[in-house]
Amino acid sequence: MGSTHTQRAVRIANCSGAEPDPGRHMFNQAKYGQVDVITEVNLANNAEAYHRGEHNGWIPTCWEGIEMSVDIINEKRIKLVINGGCLNPKGLAEKTHELVTSKGLDLVVAYVEGDDVLDRAYDILGTSTEEKLPHLDKTNSNVQLAKDTKAFLDDKERMPIVSANAYLGIRAIRRGLDEGADIVVCGRVADASPVIAAAAWWHGWADEDYGPLAGALIAGHLIECSTYTTGANFAGFHTHDISELLDLGLPIAEVEANGECVITKHEALNGFVDADTVKCQLLYELQGTIYLNSDVKADITNIRVENESKDRVRVSGVKGAPPPSTTKLAVFYKGGYQCEMLLNATGYASRKKFALQEAQLRHKLKEWGLLDKFDILDFQWIGRPEANPSSQLASTTYLRIFAQSRDKIACAKLLPGVYTNVMQHFSGFHSTSDHRTAMPKEFLGFYPAVIAQSELEESINIISKKGDNVHKTIMGPPKKSEPIGERDNFETANPVDLSSFGETVVAPLGDVAFARSGDKGANVNFGVYVHTQEEWDWLRTVMTRAKLQELMGSTWEDWFYIERCEMAEIKAVHFVVYGPLGRGVSSSKILDALGKGFADFIRDRHIEIPKKFLGKWDSHAGVLSRL
Repeated sequence: MGSTHTQRAVRIANCSGAEPDPGRHMFNQAKYGQVDVITEVNLANNAEAYHRGEHNGWIPTCWEGIEMSVDIINEKRIKLVINGGCLNPKGLAEKTHELVTSKGLDLVVAYVEGDDVLDRAYDILGTSTEEKLPHLDKTNSNVQLAKDTKAFLDDKERMPIVSANAYLGIRAIRRGLDEGADIVVCGRVADASPVIAAAAWWHGWADEDYGPLAGALIAGHLIECSTYTTGANFAGFHTHDISELLDLGLPIAEVEANGECVITKHEALNGFVDADTVKCQLLYELQGTIYLNSDVKADITNIRVENESKDRVRVSGVKGAPPPSTTKLAVFYKGGYQCEMLLNATGYASRKKFALQEAQLRHKLKEWGLLDKFDILDFQWIGRPEANPSSQLASTTYLRIFAQSRDKIACAKLLPGVYTNVMQHFSGFHSTSDHRTAMPKEFLGFYPAVIAQSELEESINIISKKGDNVHKTIMGPPKKSEPIGERDNFETANPVDLSSFGETVVAPLGDVAFARSGDKGANVNFGVYVHTQEEWDWLRTVMTRAKLQELMGSTWEDWFYIERCEMAEIKAVHFVVYGPLGRGVSSSKILDALGKGFADFIRDRHIEIPKKFLGKWDSHAGVLSRL
């Protein structure tokens, strides 16, 4: 299959969204229907072991998928673009080439390099006082960074950098496909890059075809997270039978020559695709109305999402522009040690019981001279006792004690600090007998920087069929770029008179609106939408920045900051809340470290809703659906 085709859409199937996704997804996408390209998204978390020679650097489930699928990929002439190479794309490509050769298959294997800048990380980052590369969020002067965000830059001995990888775009992947590669193994590329590259190769787009490229970027975003478009992580799951949500198939994007796409799935696989599942995924992990990639910017202000037929949803209205000259650099470093414990209380005076537990532990740690050794020592009350409980479990809640310190001994004393007072416990104290999470373990901190693409040596490396040489091409930065510009941040234009909607009822926001949230480094994104024009006029008027801050309740902290924008065609309001995740997912103190539960929390908050908007869900909905 060359790089010139008829004008039919290219069918691009996702086969993984994260390391736990099994390799069989790759095989299923190849087996159960026609696809032209299979793509994968994975993240690396084995940097230290890899650099010590104790890990091969790639994702095991990715290799599992290749082993299972390589024969059918060869038979059907499917292109495979994967970033499961993670820290060692060359190694996985060489192993894949050996497999292809041993089977006598007619497949060309290539790999992308240039994302890994660990060997010069300190030189390009600078120090906390003389930083050379800015933190990603400091492009916004209103945003405050979490405590100790830059401490690792001045403490190389205790907080060494373990990985530093830039997010690459499509140029190397595209060149590999243009030059005949059948399997392209990547390390750190932006999640949507394999999809954009595949579509650009198929349709023969030029580097400056920003409109179609932007459409493909959004197509990639919509299928990159495994089953999140086919029923998983879906706010409206309660309107479907549980049998529809078991063993879900992964999504497919049919990307057309103009960049519009249809999101679908194989008919033989379980799950469902409709406008709601697609809108929810669209609103996941956004930064706002401008979606950035190393090769294009996508403006989704006027994006449209429409049901076309069963399990087929058309996405259009995306505009494109030149990319920024920079890209994101993901830096991970040893943050120190962390540990946590879960303790239980039942019924009466649970708040005071946990206050006593906190006071006892703090008193003992201070007595031992350790209290000031903690960077974080947090006491979190999880749940509330049910009124007039029907069982003891319904009356039981948790105290989560979470600690981080650069001093391993301080963390190691958390459990003894509790045990020392165990016979002075509050009334009804109990807990699990397994306290392994109280043992100190190393954790990684995350620092997202911004790096010029011209600083990177992105390359495509094509292994000859005999394996006796590798043809390397260095790509260079994009030919054209433009500044990122300020993100949209506004309240609604022409708010409506809320009294015009008639009688209101105090009810959960989720009784009228769907939503999705996720992590953006230290931040949480939250997109919420409704279904009718009248509901939209109400939602855009009600859901202000001040309203979201109010709905966050006691989780709001004064140093947080909120951005707000709208996507009127899909009737959505989108927010980014800066700060809740601290230094990012890998070191966050909050239980919902990925920010996925934030949307469901806000949907469960009670507000005044026009009575005529309620009662539209089927018999699965209402109070029972929230229990």
